[in-house]
Amino acid sequence: MTKKVFIFIFFALSFFSCSNSKSASKKQLQETFTQLMDRLSRPGLSEESRYAIINNVAKNLYASNEYDKMNIFLTDWVENHPDDSYNAYWLYMVASAYLAKGVEPVAEYYYERILKNYQDLLIKDQSIHFSCLQRLIQISGSTVNRISYFTMLIKRFPKNVNITEMYVRLALEYEKEGEWKQALTNYSLFLDQPDSSTIQIAGIPDAYVNARKMVDFDNSPKNWTFESLESLEKAVKDAIVAYDWKALDKYRSKVNFFTMSWKTSAGDTNAQEEFSMRNFMRGNKIRFNAVLDDASNPNEAYLRTTGWNSYVNVWFLYFRKVNFPADPDLHGRWEWAGIYLGERL
Repeated sequence: MTKKVFIFIFFALSFFSCSNSKSASKKQLQETFTQLMDRLSRPGLSEESRYAIINNVAKNLYASNEYDKMNIFLTDWVENHPDDSYNAYWLYMVASAYLAKGVEPVAEYYYERILKNYQDLLIKDQSIHFSCLQRLIQISGSTVNRISYFTMLIKRFPKNVNITEMYVRLALEYEKEGEWKQALTNYSLFLDQPDSSTIQIAGIPDAYVNARKMVDFDNSPKNWTFESLESLEKAVKDAIVAYDWKALDKYRSKVNFFTMSWKTSAGDTNAQEEFSMRNFMRGNKIRFNAVLDDASNPNEAYLRTTGWNSYVNVWFLYFRKVNFPADPDLHGRWEWAGIYLGERL
């Protein structure tokens, strides 16, 4: 950088740092911008020197909360100098200024404009496109757009993100759009990651358990569901009366069926141990309440039963409505999903 350029930068910065003071008139501001544009338009100025001038002046305006002035300066520059290799960065600063002002739709417009119209650029080893995608995911209200952003992060920047987290977040976005095939594909990709069962994802508790339920249910025969709660309740009660353990084993869900105390989590490995009802029916007097428990609701139901063994006499059979929009024929049917041991807390 030449000595003249350095002196000019110092002058510009000095002026803008005091641009909010009473001594800085609009006329002086306009004169300084005129000088700046004149200097930048002169032939022979290196790209590095030009970048240094624009970047320092823009940052000084940004730091002084002169967002509008900075935006006008940078957008005019980009419009009049389409071949400037730093235009993606200048527009990124404009977008960030609008974001700082709380004008998120305009910020989103500029971030998207950078992704669609400008090649990626590294500033201090940081990808502009990557930064745009991060911001867009935070502010975009469009599920379709967020799907696109997550997909780009996975494909273009796999080393910059946690791929395990990206897959489950992408699956959730597809769920919102009702794109169940794509959601299940991404849940499967999530489960294939070595850290899927241990990862902690902010805002998504039990990510592994929920993904496992979705994928396992999709891969199962799904032949144990009932059309209604009434038909399920009757079938189970009839099987208990007849001591038909084979029928009860048939009626149980074949995916994620649990047997646990009320305090245990359904994700606990001990809660899903396989067993046959035969082991608990032979020689015992099994009884059930005539009506479902008061805690039942339109989506879940509990049938209190007794007599299964001398250690835990009371079992609540847990019925629930199938939540699987990926298959409209199954969604809303009922299944016997588990057993709670002991009196209800």
